[in-house]
Amino acid sequence: MKRNVTILGATGSIGLNTLDVIRRHPDRFRVHALTASTSVDSMASLCREFRPRYAVMADQKGAEALFSQLADLPLTQVLVGEDSLCRVASDRECDTVMAAIVGAAGLVPTLSAVRSGKRVLLANKEALVMSGQLFMDAVAESGAELLPIDSEHNAIFQCMPADRIRNTLAAGITRILLTASGGPFRTFSADSLRSVKPEEACAHPNWSMGQKISVDSATLMNKGLELIEACWLFNVSPDFVEVHVHPESIIHSMVEYADGSVLAQLGSPDMRTPIANGLAWPERIDAGVAPLDLFQIGKFHFERPDLQRFPCLRLAAEAFQRGGTTPAVLNAANEEAVAAFLDGKLCFADIAVIIEQTLDRVATVAADSFDTIFEKDAEARLVAREQMSLASAGGVS
Repeated sequence: MKRNVTILGATGSIGLNTLDVIRRHPDRFRVHALTASTSVDSMASLCREFRPRYAVMADQKGAEALFSQLADLPLTQVLVGEDSLCRVASDRECDTVMAAIVGAAGLVPTLSAVRSGKRVLLANKEALVMSGQLFMDAVAESGAELLPIDSEHNAIFQCMPADRIRNTLAAGITRILLTASGGPFRTFSADSLRSVKPEEACAHPNWSMGQKISVDSATLMNKGLELIEACWLFNVSPDFVEVHVHPESIIHSMVEYADGSVLAQLGSPDMRTPIANGLAWPERIDAGVAPLDLFQIGKFHFERPDLQRFPCLRLAAEAFQRGGTTPAVLNAANEEAVAAFLDGKLCFADIAVIIEQTLDRVATVAADSFDTIFEKDAEARLVAREQMSLASAGGVS
């Protein structure tokens, strides 16, 4: 039977790659719903091709514009807002949800899919970073099937016994080796990092990604968020995970076992590979990715991450260790700082500064409810904006 797929964030990089895999397998997958923030023209084009039951836009203006463009497609119902995102994520006719909305905005609809017991393909790491234990408890309570789509976590998933994903010690696993490309500024000096421009930060050497995740990759915050995500997904502590900078981005991560074996998942830097793995798991299907040519690659290189030039990785590990609402504060401060950098209002090197200042000023409390997490998210955003205002006025160094 065909899997009915809802794609949260259909017009982003992950969403478009998901649709490309689906396009190759019309006998296996059907698009049930597509959602987007503001990309009306892209959504209209996708709706015409895939004919989803629902199309959801973030605001009323976008929904009205999309409705106008799809007037001749009466079978696609245009909806609007977060409630509609949750509706299509939990719809009983849908069995698979690609959670690809970037940032904190993805938490609520992803949680709706989890609570409805769907197969959830998790490409939104921020949802798990923010809500950690509450999120994993919801997975356990609903019986949802949570499959990681980030290339690194999907690689770890593939290198572990399927029945021991949450019990690494019983599986004889001694370390998780999380790889990082190092981003476009891997060899830059600390001084030169102060002058980099948004377009440079978004020009990743290996991957094609959206702006926010590209900047996160450049600061190594992406790897910090992935470190937290790995701890929750595989039930380990940060000292069980070791980050290796691997500039070629061919080895997507590794798992070390007690007998000395290290299993690695290799592949071209193409998100269609982990997406296809999640869509068809436990089967394998063609993802449209060219075979890996190891002769052409020739050599692999590995480096330790430089936490002096790229402190975001350290800040993420410390946030996880502090626990409670601290990871949510970390994520909120990072989103605000990255947005300011992309808008030309913050120096690249000061992204980490703003995050650390925010962590210092927002008290950690127990993450005992989603309301508490959202309250701390809002507080952290306010504090981060205040710190950026002070910095631009010369009040904070």
